[in-house]
Amino acid sequence: MSNSIQAVRGMRDILPDETPFWQFLETEVRNVLNAYGYQEIRFPIVEKTELFKRSIGEVTDIVEKEMYTFDDRNGDSLTLRPEGTAVCVRAAIEKGLLYNQTQKFWYTGPMFRHERPQKGRYRQFHQVGVETFGIAGPDIDAELILITRRLWKQLGILPNLRLEINTLGTPAARAIYREKLVEYLSVHENELDADSRSRLHSNPLRILDSKNPQTQQIVASAPDMAEFMDQESKDHFESLCAFLDDNDVKYVVNSRLVRGLDYYSKTVFEWITDQLGAQGTVCAGGRFDGLVDYLGGKSTPAVGFAMGLERLIAMIMDQDILDIGGQADCYLVLAGDAAQRKGLQLAENVHNALPHLKLMSHCGGGSFKSQMKKADRSKASLALIIGDDEIANQSVNIKFLREDKPQTACEESKLIEFLAEMFSK
Repeated sequence: MSNSIQAVRGMRDILPDETPFWQFLETEVRNVLNAYGYQEIRFPIVEKTELFKRSIGEVTDIVEKEMYTFDDRNGDSLTLRPEGTAVCVRAAIEKGLLYNQTQKFWYTGPMFRHERPQKGRYRQFHQVGVETFGIAGPDIDAELILITRRLWKQLGILPNLRLEINTLGTPAARAIYREKLVEYLSVHENELDADSRSRLHSNPLRILDSKNPQTQQIVASAPDMAEFMDQESKDHFESLCAFLDDNDVKYVVNSRLVRGLDYYSKTVFEWITDQLGAQGTVCAGGRFDGLVDYLGGKSTPAVGFAMGLERLIAMIMDQDILDIGGQADCYLVLAGDAAQRKGLQLAENVHNALPHLKLMSHCGGGSFKSQMKKADRSKASLALIIGDDEIANQSVNIKFLREDKPQTACEESKLIEFLAEMFSK
């Protein structure tokens, strides 16, 4: 019986054959957000439990069932962050970043929820979040959607995504709708699934998002949220739609779209794919104008979104739209002790002159044949070969691994020039 220790269920290793996809995604995210003038902000992984109970809502699934919460040695209740918006608001209030200011932040990192693991859903998962503060109009809502569309274009996945939008109205309008919804659903309470019955009086809007087929049939005849919207919310939503129309953004208005957290108001949106089965939402967001005030700051309009990196990675990998290349452009094959010393010195000279060239030096010895096999497995374009003869002649033998060209010798003094020309194409 093996005594080896395995990873915690639902928390996965990301291995080297997958990390290039992560690096590609992270680079594209950073480039797009930088281009729009958003600034990166970084937070602790652990926060006080009260932050999430107050912001997310004590009767949500996250707080009731999914948070990783523990008491530290001082007896304080701490939680591994299950989402980033509340953390961003806490940091912005604490550091005085909001009063009479506008801010555009983004962040990335792991989040933690004790959910049933399945494809695209893990107990440690990674998100990129974007939060803006101090801007009340629908233009910033539209900009966030345009940012996400641009990112999908950059990643090559836009054709496989659809945008759904809705308005939840102001808290006052939503309270009126909530009463009507509870009144309607109470008549059908015995026909609802167990989760929906438990939400009926605590978080009834979540029932609109139920995936249970029988509950969906009941919800289909429920009062429409749009009928209860106040004029302020209607005007805001109509302006958002106009901005999206002006920029040729395709969208569907889904009056049943709600977000699972208590702090949302007015605009909500989701980008959804059919490519990943049940875990189809890859990005979601909306307005949370009341959250800053609720967490102790001065009332500040706010809107943001979060995207799940595991789900985006799965889309990128499934569509085979990225050639991630190999470990190296060149592989340095070193035959003999003298070649080892010479080779490392030569490699450093190349790295100094051509810092973007991926030159992988063979370490650990081994036969010429085994080194050439490793050179091939690295997917390098060239093998740079140094042995006793090359040292004596002050040269490097160059073998083309991906092209049908004869092996050639290059003077050591001209190697950098050769490689610069070779890999500038």
